[in-house]
Amino acid sequence: MIPLIGLLIGIFIGLFLKVNIPNIFAPYVPVAILAALDSVFGGVRAGIEKKFDTEIFVSGFFGNIILAAGLTYLGDRLDVPIYLAAVVVFGSRLFNNFAIIRRLLIERGREKIKHKEEQL
Repeated sequence: MIPLIGLLIGIFIGLFLKVNIPNIFAPYVPVAILAALDSVFGGVRAGIEKKFDTEIFVSGFFGNIILAAGLTYLGDRLDVPIYLAAVVVFGSRLFNNFAIIRRLLIERGREKIKHKEEQL
């Protein structure tokens, strides 16, 4: 629940407050956001599976962001698009976590319907 609340707060801040990002950081922000979303979806998945651990979530959240930004920075210095590795990995994990979350919610819904039918 904590990751979802954080995501909603971030969306609210992004929509209603004017936040200007300097051009120097422009290449890093999208990759960092993708890494952060990967962590949020992983946290939501862990919450649904009743395995959520705040320390793991927070360390993964900031670790993913730092790793993604670091790869982007290194790629800029080497003039090689290394950030694509982060985009591919975090993007695929994001879609994978979304698919698992969707399946878990559908299964939970089916179980509730079955349980109600058994009570009748």
